[in-house]
Amino acid sequence: MSTKNTHQHFILHKPYGYLSQFVIRTNHKMKLLGDLYDFPEGTMAVGRLDKNSEGLLFLTTDGQMSEDIRSAKFEKEYYAQVDGVMTKTALETLKSGVTIGIEGKLYQTKPCQASILNPQPIFPERTRRIRDERHGPTSWVSIILREGKFRQVRKMTAKVGFPTLRLFRMRIGEIWLGELKPGEIRPIVSFDLK
Repeated sequence: MSTKNTHQHFILHKPYGYLSQFVIRTNHKMKLLGDLYDFPEGTMAVGRLDKNSEGLLFLTTDGQMSEDIRSAKFEKEYYAQVDGVMTKTALETLKSGVTIGIEGKLYQTKPCQASILNPQPIFPERTRRIRDERHGPTSWVSIILREGKFRQVRKMTAKVGFPTLRLFRMRIGEIWLGELKPGEIRPIVSFDLK
């Protein structure tokens, strides 16, 4: 039903273990987005999540929309489960920005919003278990960015002494992950990302 000038958009709850792409140039068998759903030709994932990350992935056939969403115009909110109980000092450091390595160079992250999530969110068990309470406490934080460097949230929390154990993208602009289950896809007909 798609015409030449009509673009299609989807949101997906990307499960753990999937790459945010449709093709890969390797002989290794990897789980790709096309294994989850028969997307229309020309569909691209916007703002990839790494293999170990989960949560909201926006997909579109509109290249201009892809550029807009990846820009600083839209907030991206992440929930990170970190090793240890995040301190207020570490949170303030995150908010101010930290220096991380990106492609072999040092990069100063921009100021962001960060807060401890209390009560802690509840997500479905992952196919590969994180760990249990014998290894010490964990905590959850919300981090809201307007940028998205490779593995940025993971590098930021590690820099302040609280490595990320599990990471979800919850929101892009005003689009939320909501009740989507891992692997579930929903076409978006009308939306406002502002």
